[in-house]
Amino acid sequence: MSVRDWLRPPRHLVVLFLGIALVLVSTLAWLGWRLFQQDRALEEQRVQVRLEHAADVVAAELNDRLGSIEDQLATLLALSTSDLPNSAEEFAAQFSDDVVVLVFSDNELLAYPNGRLLYYPVTRPVPEADASLFARGEALEFRRQDLPAAARAYRRIAQSPDSLVRAGALLRLGRTEKKARRFDEALDAYDELANLDGTQVLGLPSALVAREARLSVLEGLSRADDLGGEADALRADLQTGRWRLTRAQYEAYTAEVCQWTDCEQGAGTTATSAEHALAAGAEWLWNRRSAIDGDGYELARLEGHPALVVWHHSADRMTALVGGSPHLAEDWIGALESLLEEQSVTVAFSDMSGNTLTAPVDAESQLLITRTVTDTRLPWTLHVASADPAADFTQLGERRRLMLLGLATLALFVMVGLYAVMRGVSRELEAARLQSDFVAAVSHEFRTPLTSLRQLAELLSSGRVGSDERRAKYYGIMERESGRLHRLVEGLLDFGRMEAGAVEFRQERLTPSDLVRDVVSDFEAEVGESGYHVELTEDETTPSVRVDREALGRAVWNLLDNAVKYSPEATTVRVGVSRDAEGVAIAVSDEGVGIPAAERDSVFEKFVRGTSSDGRGTKGTGIGLAMVRHIVEAHGGEVRVESEVGQGSTFTILLPVEE
Repeated sequence: MSVRDWLRPPRHLVVLFLGIALVLVSTLAWLGWRLFQQDRALEEQRVQVRLEHAADVVAAELNDRLGSIEDQLATLLALSTSDLPNSAEEFAAQFSDDVVVLVFSDNELLAYPNGRLLYYPVTRPVPEADASLFARGEALEFRRQDLPAAARAYRRIAQSPDSLVRAGALLRLGRTEKKARRFDEALDAYDELANLDGTQVLGLPSALVAREARLSVLEGLSRADDLGGEADALRADLQTGRWRLTRAQYEAYTAEVCQWTDCEQGAGTTATSAEHALAAGAEWLWNRRSAIDGDGYELARLEGHPALVVWHHSADRMTALVGGSPHLAEDWIGALESLLEEQSVTVAFSDMSGNTLTAPVDAESQLLITRTVTDTRLPWTLHVASADPAADFTQLGERRRLMLLGLATLALFVMVGLYAVMRGVSRELEAARLQSDFVAAVSHEFRTPLTSLRQLAELLSSGRVGSDERRAKYYGIMERESGRLHRLVEGLLDFGRMEAGAVEFRQERLTPSDLVRDVVSDFEAEVGESGYHVELTEDETTPSVRVDREALGRAVWNLLDNAVKYSPEATTVRVGVSRDAEGVAIAVSDEGVGIPAAERDSVFEKFVRGTSSDGRGTKGTGIGLAMVRHIVEAHGGEVRVESEVGQGSTFTILLPVEE
């Protein structure tokens, strides 16, 4: 179809209306978009000014807090040795668990609160028992290989009132008993050694040495449950900094314990990683203490974790505070809670490389204020965003809703008008198409019998039919074709009267089986020569109904006619009359082409024929099923269809039973 043909009335009206609507809607959309942009830009500028002010206030508050920490570190530095521990404990208690307060002297490092560091950069020198006390026992153990005698010698020494001597003797006793495979006695010796808390042996805490030795004994005994429990307990003590160890000692014992327990899945793995940063911070300060002078602060990344280090240095001592990432979130951002609520903002910290130190703020880039280290003199970059962006743009939202409402109302009117025009035009075009198809179908239906009648009439009138038998046959054909024409005409007239509501049905009480049997008999006589056969199944218990005999018979006839038309290959049509839960059911089934699911409702509309009829050239006017529905609904019933493409269809008339 050419463009000119497509634009002929009424299509040109649709195109014109679409063009006007498109121009109008596009213009309104562009103006509204520009207005929204300008309004939002002004609102964002106002919010930006508010956030700039809030960022300045927050930065000033953080600087004050940082100065306060430096002042308290200076105060601790001025205290006497006796007053320092309590004051340092109180100072550390002001912060979260991820903070340690350190006091450095020439060769000493004190950490508060106790147990906060996993390891120390330096340990205190400890006395050792005189090795000559154990010479006789070691000679028996190593030279003579007399393990029982060595054990007796060590056991006598273990009675010493000196804890250092007892610790050395118990360690050697446990070792000897283990060699002698007296494992229970070895465990007892190590238990007694572990109870000497605070005592050093071999330069290490006696409890740590004894518990590690017990694990090796339990491993030899294959006591997996006891081994796992004690290994977990020892690992937990290592993670809580129970003993003052160097980094090398801590890592060595941790690695050894990890042989007996699952360190990857153990509890406290994340917390221990963060506490590594505190210990690394103490080590970092210890190594730089000679180069540090006065007071200062630095944000360092230690053991993969950020750590804030603040210090104050004097001639002979230095105090410092080391805090990890939870400290930044809880003690710095948490302390600003009332201020942040007052300013209606949220804050976050990042280092100079852009790595986040706290939970990032969730804000659009244009609503985020950033203050660098240079701007604030803080050890981190400060990010400030609105706590409730929706509240900042409340007025903008209200104005936008009003404008959108106006635009939407106008657009709605345009769309409704467009829809009405389009629907009206499409209905007119569809009606015109259906009427054209109907006229063509009726003309085709009339042409076939009229052609037969004319040909037979010419043969008879010209006297070219010689035998009486042939004349009788031709008269029979003429009678059937004229009857077919009569049914077509009556069907069209009756359908028109039904559409106009002018048909009066004369209902009478009858047995549906008798009616269907008569219709099947007449229909089979007409289509029998074409090879079609109708199988009738009747239920003797079917009750009577009140119907118009002629109208219901026509409905059944139409269903039979459709079954034959759409069953070009299957020659058997099945009809069933039975009692149904909803009344009397008259079912007509075929094994024909079937009806697609999308067409099962539309086939009952007037002038509508299935897509299968177009491809197969099936004759019909498109009013047969529409007439069936009119007749059945007029009797208070309904008609249903069940069909599968390629497997046939079943049309069922349901009629109410007479009460």
